[in-house]
Amino acid sequence: MDFKEFCRKYAWAAGALAGGVFVGVGIWQGQFEVILKKAVMICLECIGIG
Repeated sequence: MDFKEFCRKYAWAAGALAGGVFVGVGIWQGQFEVILKKAVMICLECIGIG
């Protein structure tokens, strides 16, 4: 297996790892709460409860 084929075969793993790292950093910084609050407010406004 040459390098080009190896990169093509395992590129998804690098992307998944990078995505996991970024999600972890966001949770560590407290962004999960901010995003959740915004999502709840948008849902409540669309339904008409809030």
